[in-house]
Amino acid sequence: MTPDRAAGGRAAVHLPERQKALTMAGAVLALFLASLGQIIVATALPGIVADLGGFESYTWVATSYVLASAITIPISGRLGDIHGRKLIFVLGIAVFLVASAACGFSLTMHQLAAARAVQGIGGGAMLALGFVAVADLFPPEERGKQHGLNSLVFGMAALIGPLLGAYLTEQVSWRWVFFLNLPLGLPLLLLIARVYPKIESEEERRSTDYLGMAALALAVAAILLALTWAGVQYEWSSPQIIGLLSFGMAMAVGLVVVESKAASPIMPMEIYREPVVAASLAMVFLAGSALYASVIFVPLLFQASLGVSATGSGAFLTVMVLSMVLAMVLSARFLSKRNPRYRFVGVAATGLMAVGVYLIATVDPGAGIARAAASVAVVGVGLGGVLATVLLAVQNTVPFENVGIATAAVQFYRQVGGMLGLAALGASMAVRFSAEMETAVSDAARGVGSPEQLEAIREDPAILLDRAEVAALGLPDALLDALRSALASAVGDTLTICAVAVALSVVAAFFLGSPPRAHAAARRPAS
Repeated sequence: MTPDRAAGGRAAVHLPERQKALTMAGAVLALFLASLGQIIVATALPGIVADLGGFESYTWVATSYVLASAITIPISGRLGDIHGRKLIFVLGIAVFLVASAACGFSLTMHQLAAARAVQGIGGGAMLALGFVAVADLFPPEERGKQHGLNSLVFGMAALIGPLLGAYLTEQVSWRWVFFLNLPLGLPLLLLIARVYPKIESEEERRSTDYLGMAALALAVAAILLALTWAGVQYEWSSPQIIGLLSFGMAMAVGLVVVESKAASPIMPMEIYREPVVAASLAMVFLAGSALYASVIFVPLLFQASLGVSATGSGAFLTVMVLSMVLAMVLSARFLSKRNPRYRFVGVAATGLMAVGVYLIATVDPGAGIARAAASVAVVGVGLGGVLATVLLAVQNTVPFENVGIATAAVQFYRQVGGMLGLAALGASMAVRFSAEMETAVSDAARGVGSPEQLEAIREDPAILLDRAEVAALGLPDALLDALRSALASAVGDTLTICAVAVALSVVAAFFLGSPPRAHAAARRPAS
């Protein structure tokens, strides 16, 4: 099998159409299972806790997967560059399946959290290499259509996951949330092992950067743990949070030093010297903050301002997901040209995203449902355009020997940017709500509620949106309305800050241009 030069200097592998279709089907299913693994557990957690107990480990079941996958995404992307994608893909799927079985057989929450961490390692590899498969199988002008297909998979996982998790937990057993992966994943493992082509760079880069991998893992773990615990388990100013953040930043600096000297770095600094890649990663980092903020704060805002139910607020997120998927598909198709206009789509998408977040921030009790839904849809359209643009821009810019780590970096920066942004915005929201409470609650009203009740609301404003907890408090309607108004104002101010941050991505988008026309991206395929 010989490679044929494609647009932009990349080589398109000659594969039988059937093999190419089967390989892409396997990559899509891998993306679906890995995405579903992160989402499906949320609605199953109450049933899991009721069965296993161990409420103190409640959050770890979800956090361990996210943390492990965030660490694994860049590492597996780079290992695929060095040792071949097929090997790392197969190993990732195998780890995911073994860990899924371990999750299903867990007898304690500690066992389940540990198994979920291992499952996250496999899921991270599947997420990274599922996207890289598009660059392996298709020339630049055909990649947009395939990434559009991948976006449909993410949309399906986001919509189906919560419903499927709740159904399996209530009608069968929460254990089938994990066992379900086995009948789907075993054929996937055999399919990838059989049909995924063996594609390697011509460069002999077989050394593994273990020191870089350790520095990356420690940096990401420390920073993400600090962001997860800050304001929840520990105060932001506590020694635990300051210590973790300091250690994580020190490891990040150490990573840069190590990678600048490594013969075959796990995260090569050279990819950041390409303006298109640097601009793309900046855009997706800021877009991640908008995505995470929307998922967390939009339901709070709409329940507090518009008085919609929890289910109703969830419907707004469905609107965002559907508009995001549609925008990804259309943007990817528009960019599937030999001279793609990355800057045009990038500027338009980031601008829409910033405007949409600001429109959501200004939703008040007088706003109608239609206006709120339209604001959410604008965010989804902008976000979908950004995700499609950065994926294609990065894959069509870097040389083939770096395409795995560059593609993985897009997902990595989106996830880390989302968590960093959410932590900062969450802290801002808490400060704003405390200040709004002082203004909104009069001295007379303050005498109706006990200091303990008001302090509990200050620490967890979501209490105001839970009918059972509100009824237990026994506070008068006038006071509750004032508190909900304070919450809506605080969330609105926070989303305004988010809109300003997202507007910075418009500046980054102006640095997008056409990819280099002649990268020496050779590959040596073998069946």
